[in-house]
Amino acid sequence: MKTLFLTISLFFACSLLNAQDDLMDLLESETEETTDYTIATFKSIRLVNGHTIETPAHGVMQMLISHRFGRINGGLYELFGLDQANIRVGLSYGVTDWLTIGVGRSNVFKTYDGYAKAKLLRQSTGKRVMPFSVTAVAGIAANSLRFQDTTRENFFSSRLDYYYQILIARKFSERLSIQVMPTMVHQNLVATRDIQNDLYAVGIGGRYKLTKGVSLNAEYYYRLTEQVAPNTTNSFAIGFDIETGGHVFQLMFANSRNMTDNLFLTETTGKWDNGDIHFGFAISRVFTVHRPK
Repeated sequence: MKTLFLTISLFFACSLLNAQDDLMDLLESETEETTDYTIATFKSIRLVNGHTIETPAHGVMQMLISHRFGRINGGLYELFGLDQANIRVGLSYGVTDWLTIGVGRSNVFKTYDGYAKAKLLRQSTGKRVMPFSVTAVAGIAANSLRFQDTTRENFFSSRLDYYYQILIARKFSERLSIQVMPTMVHQNLVATRDIQNDLYAVGIGGRYKLTKGVSLNAEYYYRLTEQVAPNTTNSFAIGFDIETGGHVFQLMFANSRNMTDNLFLTETTGKWDNGDIHFGFAISRVFTVHRPK
């Protein structure tokens, strides 16, 4: 009986060891096949003026309040631009983890704007290797100023501009992220026949993490279209993101007073070498509107 008991015990012990080895092999296999997605390429949905690849999570609403003051070279009389202020209030909502819709209102030309933003690809390692993230943006903006000449026939379509972007970004390290932004803006109405309705541009921007809660951001848009509005120039902006709990506070300097994509790409007139620099700031706050089941 003792011999039989020992034999049976050894049999079950061997079986248990084999099962444990099989389970470890299975877990290792599953671990090898997982996909690790890159997160926090940027800390905000906006780099400085333009969009980033980031979107709010499903059920989360983000409020972004942006200010842009007058030109610093206005001197002490204009309090270095602080006497003049423009503001945009925007709301963005995560319909899903990959789709966002947003609306906003700016006092520059009393502009209302809206956009949709979709994540197409996400940077990842592991089972699925993707070297960069790709997000598509499509937006519309409406100038709501009163028509200057009410004696002529005016069309609502004349108020509308559209813009389209493909955002391609890569997080190279915990500190450095780079983004490229091919962009097209269509204006239904332009000032003269010499100005093209379609403007094409390529933007490049990046984020460099200085400390745990502070990063340096910059973006530059080079316009490829030659027939543009006179006395306008390419948009260039730099800024700092400061994380404070549930808020991201942004300080920025730009050669454009406009904060909507259609306007800072087509209406920027400031030149950095002349001191035509606008100081501004933005603050964002997120709210969980709906918790997915």
